[in-house]
Amino acid sequence: MLTTSQATDAAHRIVERARAAGADAADALFVADASTAVHVRDGALEDVGRSESAELGLRLFVGKRSASVSTSDLSDDALDTLVERAVAMAKLAPEDPWAGLAPAERLLHGTPPDLDLDDGGDPAPDVLKTRALAVEEGARAAAAAGKSDGASASASRVVIGLATSHGFAGGYTLSSYGQSATMLAGPAGAMERDYASHSARHQSQLEAAEATGRLAGERATARVGSGRIAGGAMPVVFDRRLSGGLLGSLLGAIAGPAIARRTSFLLDAMGTRIFPAGITVVDDPHRPRGLRSRPFDGEGLPVSPTEIVTDGMLETWLLDSASARQLGLEPTGHATRGVGSGPGVGSTNLYMAAGHIPRDTLIGEIDRGVLVIETIGHGINGVTGDYSMGAAGFLIENGEITRPVSEFTIAGNLKAMFAAITPANDLEFRGSVNAPTLRIDGMTVASA
Repeated sequence: MLTTSQATDAAHRIVERARAAGADAADALFVADASTAVHVRDGALEDVGRSESAELGLRLFVGKRSASVSTSDLSDDALDTLVERAVAMAKLAPEDPWAGLAPAERLLHGTPPDLDLDDGGDPAPDVLKTRALAVEEGARAAAAAGKSDGASASASRVVIGLATSHGFAGGYTLSSYGQSATMLAGPAGAMERDYASHSARHQSQLEAAEATGRLAGERATARVGSGRIAGGAMPVVFDRRLSGGLLGSLLGAIAGPAIARRTSFLLDAMGTRIFPAGITVVDDPHRPRGLRSRPFDGEGLPVSPTEIVTDGMLETWLLDSASARQLGLEPTGHATRGVGSGPGVGSTNLYMAAGHIPRDTLIGEIDRGVLVIETIGHGINGVTGDYSMGAAGFLIENGEITRPVSEFTIAGNLKAMFAAITPANDLEFRGSVNAPTLRIDGMTVASA
């Protein structure tokens, strides 16, 4: 695999070509990756996949007009042609008064922070096969009457280089490891499916393969015999395997482009209380070995931990340079970048801080409600905040989780839902967006 210096040099060279071809400004992103994945089923190897790729993305400006292009052909002739076409495209594009690179004075200078994101590993396929088989064995042991729907183990490494025409050049490498299993349980014709997975930056961080499999088997077994639920207004408890999805809705509502377009249900919420007192939401790009940690953002700006919500109060929008200019504000270091497109806005390691109530107490206070472990569909209106999702989970009666239920919907409005959230104290950092178990009283539950 290439080094970070080689990746950064590749990005820098195409930026120089763009300037020589008539671009007023440009930035480029180079990404190379190599990954291996092994899939097993019923104790036998099902598939082994290996992929390697390298892509270069260029964004250039001619005045206030811009174009973005990408290629996997890194030959000199192909890059010359790519630059010529990009300049021609930009000259035909409409003007954008907010377009441009990030402010030069805000760029990251000096040595980027070392976040320990790459362990340098490249496990052989037989090592991954052994791990995948162990994951599946754990799942089958936990669901003795069940059937495996497969297990997998994977590993990858990525090198990233970013360069701009106004003074930034930097890069970093990432390693990533994952394992998962899916199980079916129950009688023929009424089987239930569930899964479990775990990902980490370092191989040594992965939980025991059998633990991931066991969780998949236990989850599938617990769903056997799922029935219907009578609807009504009641508390809904979001299991922490999906409670982070509510933070995803928050993220979309406070992203700079949505605010600039005036298409957010939180448009006028800056500086106001959107969650109950005591709730804190943090975005932390500097988390060591974090799944979304990074030393700089997609425009070359420095990044730092940000309290998005403090004591229930909304403290900031998430801004790239374009949306910041449109709003008359400063970029916040939340620009994201894909190889084939210009910057957007996104979070890194986003989480809601743990509350003070144990999960059992949170559930034990409910006379009748539902614990949701799965949501289905995309029923969120980012403009109004209206929320309606298909769901599956467990009925709560007299403070106890009693039986599995499915084919129901949960509905509300995100403003009211945020204001009614009670977090448990069981936060676990398992993904890139994390939240503890969350209870929201007064949601509408209806049988599908």
